[in-house]
This record gives sequence, C-alpha cells and structure tokens, in this order.
Amino acid sequence: MTTTTTTTTTTLPGQDDLMQRIARDLMDSYDEEIELEIEDRIIDGEAGASPVVGDKAARQAYFTELFRLQGELVKLQDWVQHSKQKVVILFEGRDAAGKGGVIKRITQRLNPRVARVAALPAPNDRERTQWYFQRYISHLPAAGEMVLFDRSWYNRAGVERVMGFCTDEEYDEFFRTVPEFEKMLVRSGIKLIKYWFSITDDEQHMRFLGRIHDPLKQWKLSPMDLESRRRWEEYTKAKEIMLDRTHIAEAPWWVVQADDKKKARLNCIAHLLDQLPYHEVPHAPIALPARERHADYLRRPVPDTMVVPERY
Repeated sequence: MTTTTTTTTTTLPGQDDLMQRIARDLMDSYDEEIELEIEDRIIDGEAGASPVVGDKAARQAYFTELFRLQGELVKLQDWVQHSKQKVVILFEGRDAAGKGGVIKRITQRLNPRVARVAALPAPNDRERTQWYFQRYISHLPAAGEMVLFDRSWYNRAGVERVMGFCTDEEYDEFFRTVPEFEKMLVRSGIKLIKYWFSITDDEQHMRFLGRIHDPLKQWKLSPMDLESRRRWEEYTKAKEIMLDRTHIAEAPWWVVQADDKKKARLNCIAHLLDQLPYHEVPHAPIALPARERHADYLRRPVPDTMVVPERY
C-alpha cells in the first residue's frame, strides 16, 4: 500500500492580523517623524473629531489636539522661566512603552535651555562607588528650568533588581532612602511628577516585532531589551513592589495607559499641564529693528571649494 503525503503551506492563526498591526505601527512611527516637520498648524476637520472614525479623521484629530497642547506647553515653559519654578518629571515604564515618544512631543517646541532631557547611561566604575543618587543630583533643575528624566533613579527598583546588577542590601536601602530623598527634593522647592507608562504583554511583543522589521529602529533593540522581554513576569513583580513602596503623597505615581501611543501622549501631556498652576505670561510686543546699512561694507564671495554641492 502506497501512502501519498501532501505538503501544504499554512498561515499561523492571527499571523495576518499581526503583520497588519506591525504595518500600522510602522505607519504611526513615520507619522512621528512627519510631526517634526509640520509647521502648518491648520488641519482640516474639527479638533473634537472621533478618534475611531477612520485613519484620516483620527490623524487629523490627533494632530489638532497635539498642536493645541504643545501651545499650552509653551505657556507652561514661559511661566516656569518667569516665576523661577523648578520642575522634575520622571518617565518610567517597560521597554517600548512609549516614554521617548511622549518626551519628544513635550520638548519638541520648547526651548532646550529651559526644558532639557536627562537620559543617563549605565553608571561607570567610579559612579558605582558613589552614593546611589549622586549622579542624578547634578541633573536637577535650577530656578526657571524643567528636567525630564528618560528613566531615573528607579532603575535600581527595575532593571538593576531583575538583572541582578545590585545586591539585596542595595535594593532594600534604595527603598528606605528614596521616599526621604524625594521629600527632600519637594521641600527644596522642586515640583516632582512621576509617570509610569503601562503596556500589555501582547503590545510589547508587537512593538518589539515592529522594531525588528523596521531597519530605522533596529538600533533600539539591545540585548538587555530582549532579555527584559523574556523576564516579563519578573519585571511585573518589580514594578508592583516599586509602585507600592514609593507612591507617596509628596510625589505620587501616575500610571499612563500606553497601548495606544497617540492617546497616551495626549493624555500624559494634558495631565502634566493640570499638575502645575501655570498661566500665560504677558510679553511686550516684538518689533523687528531695521537693519543697518553702511556704504563701505562689501560682502565677500564664498569660494566655490567651500560650498556644499546642491544635489537636491
């Protein structure tokens, strides 16, 4: 008896849906870059358009609201500078949770001398011998400044704990110290705001796959990121302990639901604006002075060898 075996190619359940989600995520990432180039703030459609009525309507609604909120952030910046405020905003969350995206939207149209980002690398050999909080202190704001920490001293409660980069004694000491440290910052006049960006297991999985398929974002995937993916449950336990032990009245945690990146950005920015009693600072009208002209001035031509070729 002869048995004939037929080989067929099958598609894994949900694979098509997954690839479509990845494609949509890539499109959203390209939208992110387009945002940086948009200067025309007049967008067709109403600002209150439903975010679920088609991609075009959703993008119009998103951009309209983003530009409105960024206008308020400019007012906030002026108030911080004028009233000599000191503001620290911490952004924490899992890898690919969208922290960098919201930081980019907050600072996109602000003065980097007023609103600056602190994204510290892993500590060097010398810093490992210092008091744990020491390397963060130099990045704290002076009067009239805002500092946005893209990850912060909470590394010890997360990645250092899960990956074994600190001892049990150092971990326990962190939790003994951090509430008093933050209370001290607040007493010194610093407004401290802490955000945790929360995404689901499936969403992080999809975003990591998106980075693998996008050559412009593959650099974001480090060996540590891949290991964090494997240790999802350990990170969850560490996060729960961290929020429980460091959610204090002087500096509470705020959790941003971040599975939808665009909604997360808008929600975070709107919430941030609500945390500070800013107001519009009046400015004197700006008059452009006339350019002085002198008969003996002659502009020298630039040598051709110094000119960048105009290829475009």
